[in-house]
Amino acid sequence: MASLHRYGGYNSYSSSYNYRESQSQPGLCGLSNLGNTCFMNSALQCLSNVSPLTEYFLTDQYEAEINRENPLGMRGEIAEAYADLVKQMWMSRSSYVAPRTFKTQVGRFAPQFSGYQQQDSQELLAFLLDGLHEDLNRVKKKPYLALRDAEGRPDDIVAKEAWTNHRLRNDSIIVDIFHGLFKSTLVCPECSKVSVTFDPFCYLTLPLPMKKDRTMEVFLVRSDPQSRPTQYRVVVPKLGPVMDLCSALSRLCGIPPEKMVVADVYNHRFHKIYRRDDALTQIMDKDDIFVYEVQEEDSERMNLPVYFRERHSKHVGSSSSTLLFGQPLLISVPRHNLLADVLYDKILERIGRYVKQQHSPNSESRASASATLSSCSQAPECSTSSTTNASLGACGSPRSDGASCSASSSNGSNHSGTCNEANGLCDEEAMDHQVSPEPENGQSEEEEESSDLENGSKGDAAKLFTFSIVNSYGTVNISPLPCNGNVLKLNPHSTVAIDWDTESKKQFYDEQEAEAYEKHESMLQPQKKKTTVALQECIELFTTMETLGEHDPWYCPTCKKHQQATKKFDLWSLPRILVVHLKRFSYNRCWRDKLDTLVDFPIRDLNVSEFVSDPKAGPYIYDLIAVSNHYGGMGGGHYTAYGKNKMDEKWYYFDDSSVSSASEDQIVTKAAYVLFYQRRDEESPSKPEPSASLGGATEAADDHMDTN
Repeated sequence: MASLHRYGGYNSYSSSYNYRESQSQPGLCGLSNLGNTCFMNSALQCLSNVSPLTEYFLTDQYEAEINRENPLGMRGEIAEAYADLVKQMWMSRSSYVAPRTFKTQVGRFAPQFSGYQQQDSQELLAFLLDGLHEDLNRVKKKPYLALRDAEGRPDDIVAKEAWTNHRLRNDSIIVDIFHGLFKSTLVCPECSKVSVTFDPFCYLTLPLPMKKDRTMEVFLVRSDPQSRPTQYRVVVPKLGPVMDLCSALSRLCGIPPEKMVVADVYNHRFHKIYRRDDALTQIMDKDDIFVYEVQEEDSERMNLPVYFRERHSKHVGSSSSTLLFGQPLLISVPRHNLLADVLYDKILERIGRYVKQQHSPNSESRASASATLSSCSQAPECSTSSTTNASLGACGSPRSDGASCSASSSNGSNHSGTCNEANGLCDEEAMDHQVSPEPENGQSEEEEESSDLENGSKGDAAKLFTFSIVNSYGTVNISPLPCNGNVLKLNPHSTVAIDWDTESKKQFYDEQEAEAYEKHESMLQPQKKKTTVALQECIELFTTMETLGEHDPWYCPTCKKHQQATKKFDLWSLPRILVVHLKRFSYNRCWRDKLDTLVDFPIRDLNVSEFVSDPKAGPYIYDLIAVSNHYGGMGGGHYTAYGKNKMDEKWYYFDDSSVSSASEDQIVTKAAYVLFYQRRDEESPSKPEPSASLGGATEAADDHMDTN
């Protein structure tokens, strides 16, 4: 019996593929990551463990079948490059190789794979299977064949005709191993015309059942000053607008949706205030969402964002710093003729639950800090960094990344502020639309001249806090406080910060009460566990009848116009190697997502006979041989693979250049993306013995070539 020792002097590919010598078992060869090429490595390791295909290349059968004249092919170069790589992985006894030549060849014919950006392993697999097929197509000149509808003929006759026509134009090792046949049925909703066609496929792309709803946790902040924030759990349509969130919350709390404003509170400020028609998909599960009860805005009334800042004296002199703290507020105020004293009283009333007052509530007798309304005429230059604060103490997800800013006196002149962030300069408007990128656990400051109102009424009683007009991040004083006498001139984009000195905050601000919140009974109800989906459910969903969308109509030959027909797929015949692509990535015009649903797929004994509509078909029972995994989210992440080695019938984990043993209980995960199944009892009597190329496999192993 021949063995791999006959290839002991195999060096012909060492110039193309760098590798490290080892005594590793054939097929257990890693692939170096050349720069975001883990997607390619994952697909290649899966194909490498498709033993009928690997046998074909290792025994050089491909050489006699290369079709260099096929205009749809790649002059045989993809087939040759793949053959070279497979031989390195199975014959060189290398622990890993660097597939540079293969990647170069792929990039020449498929420019989307030529660079070093992360790509999709299934898309590369689709290109490679098609490229290998055309490079190895035994049909040198494809005949022209007219397509013919079923026209009422029996399914078995139409299916046989379709498969015969397919093989007249497409005849290769890829068709032999990977191709099956769909039955597609379209029914016109107007004339009931039925169109039945049979189409070949190389892999099954299966949809995953998608939940149409999502559960969101939000904090409701009522306008009643004595009410603590309350945490609610609501169920909303996954693709609905923010108004749906307001309506769902309204049913639990009784506040009309029109009197709600939804905001993402990030690091003691409003990261984003949502419009009612904004999509809920903009809100991530990790976001801390606060819903404020407010008055509806009109020509006379507006809702004013209010931030809390603490002022620290850095040293004896004119310099001080401020740091954001607490939860921001939205307060309904008049658009016109708003007096500074009235705003002060409104804010003081609103925060009365957690701010103590020493004596009488009258402004003349309030005990507080020594400053009155600040003049705010400073030229701020802000530097933002981080401090760790959790929203409402233990509620929500802790937000690291505090913000503060520093400013110095500018002799009363007005200047707009700029922010010098870690990634460069940005104006205050740009900062409004981005999350601060600075590292965690740092602290930044705002140097600000603490000056009293030059011409203000110093005779007034001292107040607990002073005002500043700031940008929406609270990090830059963008203008002096707009005053006309004692009237504030605010616009719809104004944000006010109330600045406390350390002593006043320590004496009058009850931090524990400010962070306290209640839990609504909806939070106490047990959440449904994430469901596991069986692979058979995905196949069933694939074969379910659906109505075509308005943008994807079918042209009815009887009605002579496009119709939103009903469409149904059925499986007619299945291939020797069944490739199953789980459609984890979902796209539409305004939304992209990766579904991390756990699909429970069998390692062995996958029986799909019930889904095959050919009544004469034998049993279709498959065993798993490889899995391409994707970890992470959209547009990135990492690809790996599991493969069952033909030599020892054991599972291995392929992570770029690393190969390690794996157990069956590790294989079924949420990362599974492309599954490779091999049909049982599908031996080809004329195929060569694997022992000549798979490293001395025994006759017994050959007898069970396709039963792993």
